[in-house]
Amino acid sequence: MSAGRPLRAALVDDEPLARSLLRQALAPHADVQIVGECGDGDEALARLPEWAPDLLFLDIHMPGLDGFELLRALEVPPLVVFTTAHDQHALRAFEAQAMDYLLKPLDPARVDQALDKVRLQVAGRLREAPPEAPAPSTLQRLIVRRGPRLVPLRVADLDWIGAEGNYVALHQGEATYLHRETLAGLESRLEPGRFLRIHRGILVNIDRVLDLQPGPNGDAVLRLSTGATLPLSRRYKAQVRRRLAR
Repeated sequence: MSAGRPLRAALVDDEPLARSLLRQALAPHADVQIVGECGDGDEALARLPEWAPDLLFLDIHMPGLDGFELLRALEVPPLVVFTTAHDQHALRAFEAQAMDYLLKPLDPARVDQALDKVRLQVAGRLREAPPEAPAPSTLQRLIVRRGPRLVPLRVADLDWIGAEGNYVALHQGEATYLHRETLAGLESRLEPGRFLRIHRGILVNIDRVLDLQPGPNGDAVLRLSTGATLPLSRRYKAQVRRRLAR
């Protein structure tokens, strides 16, 4: 967070009334901007990277991921204030570096106190931290559906990516996950040099390539460490050879 801009807050609680009361408690604070809210841990895991909050008001008992599971799944968790009807999790919450632990029904005065703690923490970080370096623009994780749950998937763990219309198929070992994004759109967010286009509809993780083999009709195929073979288009053959020769 940089000095001068509002605190970006997200609300994650499966009780609509609790979220409504929290919004009311936050309304008098002009330096707090609510950037998103949802009612379960799975949706939060998918939406938090988009919202990029500085502060997360987080319930513990929710459908899907609970509050603690959600924090563990986040690559870089924001500051957290737990909001719950149960007092038995307080020790665990502070072990998770929570800024505060608010019991329901929420007391607006306690919300004010929690925000004061957050402001002090943020001010201390701004004083101590060197000038912020530009955030890395390359994609590190994707959120995919595994059965009934949404889970994070490290991009570096993918073997290859194939176009499926307005979707892409993410291949990791024997598993395949569909992700709603075009191949060109996803390619623009990937780390340059890690994924190489070998066909109009295929990107391959260069670290998974074992060798280049002759294929039918003068074409070639790439053999991956997983045993998969992928067609190499003549259009991309020269650049693939150069990359593999490094």
